[in-house]
Amino acid sequence: MLFRASAKTVAVMALDGSLFLRLTDQFVHLHGYQPGDSEARSWERSIPVLVAALNDAGLGDVELMLEYSLPLNSKRADVVLAGVHPVTGEPSYVVVELKQWSQATPHEDDPTLCHVPAYAHPVLNPIEQVHRYSEYLVNFNGAVAEHAHRVAGLAYLHNANESGVAGLREIERDGYGLLFTADSRGALLDHLRTRLSDKRPGARAADELLSGATVPSKQLMSVAAEEVRERTHFVLLDEQQVAYRMVLNAVEKARHADRKEVVIVTGGPGTGKSVIALQLLGEFYRRGVPALHATGSQSFTTTMRKVAGARKREVQDLFKYFNSFMSAEKNSLGALICDEAHRIRETSANRFTRAANRTGRAQIDELIDVAYVPVFFLDEHQVVRPGEMGTVAEIEAAAAKRDIPCQVVALDSQFRCGGSDAYLRWVVRLLGLEAGGPVTWEPDGRMQLLVADSPQEMEAFLEARRTQGYGARMSAGYCWRWSPEPKPGAPLPPDVTVGDWARPWNLRGDRSVSGAPPAALWATDPTGFGQVGCVYTAQGFEYDWSGVIVGPDLLWRGDRWITNRTASKDPVFKRSTSDTDVDRLIRNTYKVLLTRGMVGTIVYSTDAETREKLRELAGGVVRETVSA
Repeated sequence: MLFRASAKTVAVMALDGSLFLRLTDQFVHLHGYQPGDSEARSWERSIPVLVAALNDAGLGDVELMLEYSLPLNSKRADVVLAGVHPVTGEPSYVVVELKQWSQATPHEDDPTLCHVPAYAHPVLNPIEQVHRYSEYLVNFNGAVAEHAHRVAGLAYLHNANESGVAGLREIERDGYGLLFTADSRGALLDHLRTRLSDKRPGARAADELLSGATVPSKQLMSVAAEEVRERTHFVLLDEQQVAYRMVLNAVEKARHADRKEVVIVTGGPGTGKSVIALQLLGEFYRRGVPALHATGSQSFTTTMRKVAGARKREVQDLFKYFNSFMSAEKNSLGALICDEAHRIRETSANRFTRAANRTGRAQIDELIDVAYVPVFFLDEHQVVRPGEMGTVAEIEAAAAKRDIPCQVVALDSQFRCGGSDAYLRWVVRLLGLEAGGPVTWEPDGRMQLLVADSPQEMEAFLEARRTQGYGARMSAGYCWRWSPEPKPGAPLPPDVTVGDWARPWNLRGDRSVSGAPPAALWATDPTGFGQVGCVYTAQGFEYDWSGVIVGPDLLWRGDRWITNRTASKDPVFKRSTSDTDVDRLIRNTYKVLLTRGMVGTIVYSTDAETREKLRELAGGVVRETVSA
């Protein structure tokens, strides 16, 4: 929140010009950079209009919270009004979204979107926008979590006449999202008087909202429990069930003894870490334990939201990122499930982080502090970027520093790669991630391993598997530059080139372009087959058949692997990244890529000597399988 004061006070500050200066100074202090032009215009032009309406309605003592930050989220509501309900005497809040638009029309296919002349692309209908903000506030602020009736929402398009935006009203459905225009200013004043008393000030109600605990509401947890239960049909086996029970027991113990505990669950790809995580999330909600799920991967979080929250959009808000907890209250959660925890960073701060949150505090410390029982699911062999700190030793050290007990559970049985432990061991020995050196693959009837003579051969093989009903993807080491994303309708740049074969990388953005899916859905959307995935989009996912292109960053020479850092185009490798770290991270990258397949993996190396060694070790070539 940038600033709070009564409507009377804000009106005086708007008149003498001090409001804009105060908001700008506070914005720079919190974020470390100047506000954008659209925000500045809103402060100068929209807030005075709203304040005038409040004062004309006799609501000068209502409290305004300007640029109110939603809990555990980077989004901000323009204004939240706080006061007392004129009938019930309870605290009452109105979330307000202000727009300077004069015209807007609903999207032809989806009325929750709209077209505004100033924007090239569709934007969210402001009714939908404020409805979601209101709903989110109820779901994550303890002051209103059990009192949803205390919250209302409205969009005020104060420059628009009714004729210019009337089509937006199609989605008005309840008090969380109403629309008012210049033509309906009288109706706005009447509505505000039904929600806010003109007899009592709103400062205390604002205090209550600002001090509300940041926890998922019981209603949201109930919905999520049902959704997760219906969508996770897994039977946990052996050490999976052990890990599941140990986490549940730790949470119960923490609840009764008021003492924290850290649980670390380790396991290779496909050992069921994410399955256990989802099962735990559902069980926590059934028991009424406030809990959230977090990862460090946009692709993984987006997919989890899609899977668990496909039918109930509000469930998606329970899936966060590791950097969501910089300003969260200590022990505000019963449990925090940190999936793909090998992707934990040194700190949560980045170039977009507000200055007030640039404390240098370790991300591991933030994750441990926010919950009574933080649970970390990780695979140390999947650390693929410099600065990723998600190791057992780092987490144990952070827990020990706070004198917090820490348990470690190891998962061995694995369900990816056809459930083939032999294949997983073959991969880690191939890449020198475990002692003993590479060995020849001995087929075990669970996993197929093949080597292609060319990328054309690999792609044709995978396409043939797709026609048989299998899913397939191609991925590669980060050895080709990544062109800027094309404009809509333009072809994707064929960056990954091997001889006369060329294919595009997966998209980087969050929208579909030219028929290709957004980055977060590359591994799960069938249209992802046409692009080559990198480790950051493949990590955490699985598909039936995996095609892997080993680039010139990993070469077999004589009797050993050589990593060639000059061949890597990954921008995360800086001059300061040591050769030892680059070597480890490149090997881990190929470990991730080689363990995505459920049915089989087909490998191609751009280097002839490396290709020959792989053929020797794999014992299978494509032609033999095709002819079979």
